[in-house]
Amino acid sequence: MLEHNGFRVYETQAILRYLDRVLPEPPLTPAAVQGSARMDQMMNVNDCYLFQGVANVIAFQRVVGPRLFGLTPDETAIAAAMPKAAAVFAELASALGTQHYMAGDALSLADLLIAPQLDFMILTPEWEQLVGPYPALRIWMARMQDRASLKATTWEEVARKAQVH
Repeated sequence: MLEHNGFRVYETQAILRYLDRVLPEPPLTPAAVQGSARMDQMMNVNDCYLFQGVANVIAFQRVVGPRLFGLTPDETAIAAAMPKAAAVFAELASALGTQHYMAGDALSLADLLIAPQLDFMILTPEWEQLVGPYPALRIWMARMQDRASLKATTWEEVARKAQVH
């Protein structure tokens, strides 16, 4: 949830779009209709496919559960998620193509939404199998990891916030 000037909003996409509107520089929504539509599409791919059934299974089982809750990974759940993961990675790579970012040559909300999911996936042994066929996706992710905002998100900070709430 985000609270700003007495206004509360929740849901990641709503928060991102709100922030892009109230903090207009730099713009994170492409001005071109096609770029904006591609951004929307990739944000939905994240929410409906990358997070649901891929990152919320594989990254949770391999990273979040063990690190934050001391859980043992469920290998059956991970194996069951891999076909969907392979399809999602193929779609991400296809949409990215030869562009620098998911919706074109400029950073967009789609990049900022997808990068954290893949940042978790990098910490799993499944990452290499999933990203291996897609060198452009690996390069995109390295570009995203080089951003100060992603560098500032540490496990210590995640663990601290998880304990507070």
